[in-house]
Amino acid sequence: MKLLSIVVPSYNQGAYIRETLDSILAQDYRPIEVLVLDGGSTDETVGVLKSYGAPELRWWSERDRGVVDAVNKGLALAQGEVVAIQSSDDVYVPGAFRAAMAAFEDGDVALVYGDVEYIDAESRVTGRSQLPPFDLYEYVGKLTFIPQPAAFFTAAAMHAAGPWREEISYAADAEFYLRIALRFPVRKIDRVLARYRYHDEQRDKARERVQRDWAGAVAPLFASPDRRLARYARASLDLVTLRYLPEERWLRRTRAAWHAAITNPAVLRNAEFRATRDLFPGHYPIWKMLSRIKRALGFAPRRARS
Repeated sequence: MKLLSIVVPSYNQGAYIRETLDSILAQDYRPIEVLVLDGGSTDETVGVLKSYGAPELRWWSERDRGVVDAVNKGLALAQGEVVAIQSSDDVYVPGAFRAAMAAFEDGDVALVYGDVEYIDAESRVTGRSQLPPFDLYEYVGKLTFIPQPAAFFTAAAMHAAGPWREEISYAADAEFYLRIALRFPVRKIDRVLARYRYHDEQRDKARERVQRDWAGAVAPLFASPDRRLARYARASLDLVTLRYLPEERWLRRTRAAWHAAITNPAVLRNAEFRATRDLFPGHYPIWKMLSRIKRALGFAPRRARS
């Protein structure tokens, strides 16, 4: 059986890290090693780490330069033939390790990932992803994604790709998987492997930084001799804008939607993109105006379906 290394970067996630570690140690696959790289937490994190006596768990708590630095320290320490990075607020589902490791036995695949369930701060499931089979072009084009909590990769691919890049820290995981996918086979398996937690401290709320860093991640592809790949890369910048730009900036969002469609007409085949309201100029201000009129006339606000 191959050794599986789990790298857990951590900082002030004492409210969640026990659930993360328990989900790792309860897996039915062995051998594993668990490497927790804590950035000198000031909450209860260190106390939680001290409470574990599992020989498979090693941890360090010291100041670092952030999550990318912590991940890279963990990757350098990992001894497994297969490696995964798990956030200290996300969790694995039962059987995830065995399913992922079995997928590596089929061919020369270098990166395996599955779907995720979404949970809230109280660990209640609020939804799930249903991702299609992996497609490099769609990944570059931001028409699909690789969920970090449900991703596993070979040490050989990791060493070939190199470490996470600190200069694009808000897209470091996606860019790391991109470097692997450009060189090695990637496989998506059809089962939930992990749960991704949404809560108030999410890093992806730094919208402008995410847009900037993804642009840095795909910029080298703009000059690719594969014109299709270059087209998907350019259109991806517009799709990231649609994801992170506030609705109040509707004019910029509309321009981004149309620019994506013109740059890469293939986006029109994507159901999520076709459903976007940004293709209709002025939709947001018109919708808000109509909502105000309805309220003035005494109509009850529209309720979301449960």
